[in-house]
Amino acid sequence: MKQPIAPLLYFVLVINLLGCKSGFETIRSSGNPDLIIKAAGDYYAKKEYLKAQTLYDLVMSNLKGRKEAELAYFQYAYTYYHLKQYVLSAYYFKTFANTYINSPMREEAAYMSAYSNYRQSPTYRLDQSATLSAIDEFQLFANLFPGSDKVPECNRLIDELRRKLEQKAFAEGELYFNMNQYQSAVSSFDNLLRDYPESPDVERVRYLIALSDYLLSENSVLSKKNERYEETIKRCDQFLQKYPESKYAKEVGQIQKESQSKRDALRQTTTQKKV
Repeated sequence: MKQPIAPLLYFVLVINLLGCKSGFETIRSSGNPDLIIKAAGDYYAKKEYLKAQTLYDLVMSNLKGRKEAELAYFQYAYTYYHLKQYVLSAYYFKTFANTYINSPMREEAAYMSAYSNYRQSPTYRLDQSATLSAIDEFQLFANLFPGSDKVPECNRLIDELRRKLEQKAFAEGELYFNMNQYQSAVSSFDNLLRDYPESPDVERVRYLIALSDYLLSENSVLSKKNERYEETIKRCDQFLQKYPESKYAKEVGQIQKESQSKRDALRQTTTQKKV
């Protein structure tokens, strides 16, 4: 009957295997889960994350119920983060947080799931799915761990991400404006005001709404001009009440006067036709 390897001899074997050129491949192909999990932890400690991840891949599905599983899964998630594979790190950190609900590492895992989505968040001109996921997860983190010292950072990052969404919304409205699609521009800018009332772009947005409404009126069929000039006058009035000292105030005032004049001329023409 074979005698089990003594702990000291086992440790020496692992160190020697890690130290030689073929050590990693020897461990990887050994089929020994104890040896593999120990080596994976050692590679992780040395920040050799790709090797650690490769070894964890071999045994992760067989660790259920073992005492090593919790730390191994946590480190496994971190290997993806350190290798900048943020989609997978977000997934594994979230899975860890939802699986090991009593773990002292759960708080960090929940934060890192959100932060991994934050790291995926692209420039505001691209799709913002990761941005929205990060905001949701940071908010969830703050609700689950209100006493965490990470909550202020979560709030700061949420503000940063929301600003990116504001920029995207503004760019979309501006694109419609530049394409002479004034009705779509007004609708897009109105949505921005509703969703981000505290945006630093609000003043310019309201100016562009007034200008878009005026240009829409100018390019409308005759039957809709009166109604749309009325809307332009209302938008201009709202702007001037909110920003009487704005650099756009003079132009908005002129737009309002022209809209009133053209509306009055339309009404006069309509009245004369009736007579």
